[in-house]
Amino acid sequence: MKKALVCGAGGFIGGHLVKKLKKEGYWVRGVDIKQHEFAPTAADEFLLLDLREPQNCQAALTLPGGVFDEVYQLAADMGGMGFISVAECEVLRNNALINLHMAHTAAEMGVARYFFSSSVCIYRDMEPDEPPLTEDDAIPAEPDNEYGWEKLYAERVAMAYGRRYPMQVRIARFENCYGPEGTWTGGREKAPAAICRKVAEAEDGGTIEVWGDGTAMRVFTYVDDLVDGIYTLMQSNLEGPVNIGSEERVTVADLVRTVIEVSGKRIKVKYVPGPVGVHARNFSKARIKSLGWEAKYSLREGISRTYPWIEKQVKASREGKG
Repeated sequence: MKKALVCGAGGFIGGHLVKKLKKEGYWVRGVDIKQHEFAPTAADEFLLLDLREPQNCQAALTLPGGVFDEVYQLAADMGGMGFISVAECEVLRNNALINLHMAHTAAEMGVARYFFSSSVCIYRDMEPDEPPLTEDDAIPAEPDNEYGWEKLYAERVAMAYGRRYPMQVRIARFENCYGPEGTWTGGREKAPAAICRKVAEAEDGGTIEVWGDGTAMRVFTYVDDLVDGIYTLMQSNLEGPVNIGSEERVTVADLVRTVIEVSGKRIKVKYVPGPVGVHARNFSKARIKSLGWEAKYSLREGISRTYPWIEKQVKASREGKG
């Protein structure tokens, strides 16, 4: 039985990844600074550890009688544009500490395969009609925010340790993941969850506010597709950063329209000033597709699975206040 460590297992993607690894027959230890907020952990063992501290990274990686076969490093201080646009110092400091200590400790302790979760935030801003960027187009670098700069640096750290030590490094650049059991309120939620919440909270015939003007282009990737991509990449011999995301490009207005349609409500939309991020995203998925992976869920299908879950959270929250 393979043994895997999932760092960030108390988070949205990490929690789903633990479930995926358990289905594949792994023994899994989850580590996070907090318990999962929305679902009981599927991990065989779960440790509460602050991975900004090097001794906690060592504790996470210490396995009686052996070494972890695979380490998945997803732990990060992050959120949607509403968070990363105002928490630059926290993002840079906290994430750099986690990634430096984890890569170093995993390599020193003899981990065979190490996965790092990066982000398409490492790329520059784009125009809506630009051809897709490949992984190599990240350099020369011009990320839109500090979250992207730190991710790019952490990629270099992981690859450097992979060159010096016998540790196979795999790096995925995630593209706008969404789905059930993720942050949906409080300021750290991403656009799909935020729109689902606003629609769920609105009365039939009401109005919701959305940042920007609705023209920003995005790709939204359903969480089941993403964790399948992570697992596929980790089992492969594909070195270097790899973009993982859907091929369905939509505008923010398309996202809003899809959520409203799934809700069955009549909702008006008012666009207001707010942090939007880049104008457009368009990245080649040729590298991950070379492994036979492809996104299975359309935006409509993913929102149809996500909206009911968030609607349930909204109702439960209201009942709790009542």
